[in-house]
Amino acid sequence: MKPANFRITAAVVASALFMQNMDGTIVATALPAMARDLGVDPVHLSGAITAYLVALTVFIPASGWVADRFGAKRVFMWAIATFTLASLACAAAANLPQLIAARIVQGIGGAMMVPVGRLILFRGVKREELLQATTWLTMPALIGPLMGPPLGGFLTDTLSWRSIFWVNVPVGIVGLLLTWRLLPAAPPEHHAPPDVRGMMLIGGSLTLFMIGIECAGRGVLSPFASPACVAAGVLMFWLAVRHCRRVDNPAVDFSLLAIPTFHAATIAGSLFRAGAGALPFLVPLTLQTGFGYSASASGLVTFASALGSFCMRPMTSLALRRFSVRTVLCAGSVSFAAVLVACSFMSQNWPAGAIFLLLLVGGLSRSLSFATMGALAFADVPKTKLAAATSFQGTAQQLMKAVGVTVAAGTIQVTMIVAPGAHAERWQLASAFIVTALVVITSYPMFMRMPAEAGAGISASRGSTRARAGEAK
Repeated sequence: MKPANFRITAAVVASALFMQNMDGTIVATALPAMARDLGVDPVHLSGAITAYLVALTVFIPASGWVADRFGAKRVFMWAIATFTLASLACAAAANLPQLIAARIVQGIGGAMMVPVGRLILFRGVKREELLQATTWLTMPALIGPLMGPPLGGFLTDTLSWRSIFWVNVPVGIVGLLLTWRLLPAAPPEHHAPPDVRGMMLIGGSLTLFMIGIECAGRGVLSPFASPACVAAGVLMFWLAVRHCRRVDNPAVDFSLLAIPTFHAATIAGSLFRAGAGALPFLVPLTLQTGFGYSASASGLVTFASALGSFCMRPMTSLALRRFSVRTVLCAGSVSFAAVLVACSFMSQNWPAGAIFLLLLVGGLSRSLSFATMGALAFADVPKTKLAAATSFQGTAQQLMKAVGVTVAAGTIQVTMIVAPGAHAERWQLASAFIVTALVVITSYPMFMRMPAEAGAGISASRGSTRARAGEAK
């Protein structure tokens, strides 16, 4: 059955985003409880988050080719099934290595699920419908992180942290049924051979880089092994870029960066996303280990960030009709960095309502930037390059979320080496917020260099949309 319009496709694809987004916020809320049960330091459980994100990053470059080779709908359904089954494996994990292994498999499913879902949607929309399509895609998906913190806290306190992964099972089943029933068949686009060498270089470089950063200062590897992994990862990435620029159908099409709007949304947007990735990790950790909140109380406070994101999405079109894309993104960069700095001043003396309000403001600014960057990235990408663009964007997004978590956890770890203690103290947690804010604000000069007219037309007014609809008839 062919869907009536892009809104139906977006709603179906959003079921996959709902599951993935809710999973991330639920896991962050349950980290302290997971650490107690598994007998590890809560900071070290960042590995359960970064393992998932690195798996996403490593396998996303293959998603465009796999979708074109086997058909986007078929790949999308297999990805949902893999993600759902891996969630059950996470719930059954008896120790941290088993949990990380299950999270890696879950990441492989997510690597195919979200980019391929976006590809199915963006192949069927016009330029002036991009922002509407992005909004229809993300609004249902934002319910996931909205529900995640309070639901995760409730399940953790009343049942166990393992129950947070069971939630994905009914959602995955519904997503499979909706995809099978409502999305049209997507035949293979072409049969060009995959860039296996490029995929191995990209995957190897990112894996080595993240292992080196994640294990630094934890005694997991020898003192020289972590810097060696980082250096090897950087060298391999340089070789990957060099290779991908020389071959047809590369694993990652770096020529897309020649498109100014794609370049800005990807490079500057990645720095912004690093901060967005760190915040869900830092806030529950601060509230539970620093202030003594229960998982339920922490979840009820931290869901404010998702609530702000949910409320802002419908207003994004209005903002872009009054202000340029450049202005919106610059304002978002500054405001979100300011929120992160303000979070560094949180203390046990702050009322829960004040923390809730601060996170709500952060969610508003973050959501406005995300929706704008999501539409901007694909505004000028040719239809023939959409598969490559979705893979590239997905890789950059997930990598920088992992980098954000790793930088935040690494900052805490470094301060604990300087001032050892059984648990991270308040000033050590605050330092991670400050470092994360510095990463976010570096996106500001990049957004400022965009032309004033960049991204013009990604948000059509109602009048122009109706006019085009009338012409189509």
